[in-house]
Amino acid sequence: MREGEWRLPFPVDVRLTLGVQGRGRSDPTFKTDEAGAIWRTSLTPDGPGTIRVLPGRAVGTATPGTENLDADTLGTDTLGTDALVRAQAWGPGAQWLLGALPGVLGADDDLAGFDISDAHRTIRDSAARHPGLRLGRTGRLMEALVPAILEQKVLTIEAHRAWKFLLNRWGTEPPGPAPEGMRVFPHPATWRRIPTWDWHRAGVEGVRARTVKIAASVADSLERLLTTGHEEADRKLQTLPGIGPWTSAEARQRAAGDPDAVSVGDLHLKNSVGWALAGRERSTDEEMLELLEPYKGHRYRAVRLILLSGRAGAPRRAPRFPVRDYRGF
Repeated sequence: MREGEWRLPFPVDVRLTLGVQGRGRSDPTFKTDEAGAIWRTSLTPDGPGTIRVLPGRAVGTATPGTENLDADTLGTDTLGTDALVRAQAWGPGAQWLLGALPGVLGADDDLAGFDISDAHRTIRDSAARHPGLRLGRTGRLMEALVPAILEQKVLTIEAHRAWKFLLNRWGTEPPGPAPEGMRVFPHPATWRRIPTWDWHRAGVEGVRARTVKIAASVADSLERLLTTGHEEADRKLQTLPGIGPWTSAEARQRAAGDPDAVSVGDLHLKNSVGWALAGRERSTDEEMLELLEPYKGHRYRAVRLILLSGRAGAPRRAPRFPVRDYRGF
């Protein structure tokens, strides 16, 4: 086991910032234990690794009353400047994960140009209530891209079910004393050889399965996109068959911490933004982008604050879509 700690240069809500990396409560790569610590697994450039990010403790000039994370509350517990975030890691990728922790918690997140003094009241109030929100980057593009592909044009519950099945079936055991049921993201070569019947059992039709395999076949090149600018990464991602603006944005939000990556094409997001910023029950993607234009450069940040505001849900006028299950056993 290796250990490390990072003294925060700014306030951070660890659980809120890291929480976007999880894919539902049953995600085999992301767990929270009874102590409030967050466990993540990753296939790092050095090999598989497991990291446990512990509840922080305050030192120096930490903001009074923000010293500890509340394990029962998400998004309201901000560690102040100079607090310590501690972590433990196991496996060949342990040191890599410890070195990547500041980035995952928003060390590279630049708020320059995001002026909330002129922001819409919903965004301004949400930012005040969530001062510890940071946009982190994992530095592992495939680990963000595959679940985004699985989420294309299906209900979230269907995508999470597929993600869990495929990780349990094809992922590897995590190093260290990880919580039961955790798995490590499969190697790209493994994604390429998953047979048709396992995709079917996961509830993933041929189009999404083929897109994952195409991405896996150029995985090394995709990982190098994280060393380019956000716009270049977006452009090159969208040259792959089956990857459009929505999938590219969802992957870059998590892997690269792109503050401007808007999930254009999302079934609900345009309506959430339209309701929060203009009181519209229904909006188009074009109308959403027009409303977000004042936040250009930080549109994803604005969207996250909208979704955290409690004002992102327009009145529902129709029944929810049914959950499909066409798997054969």
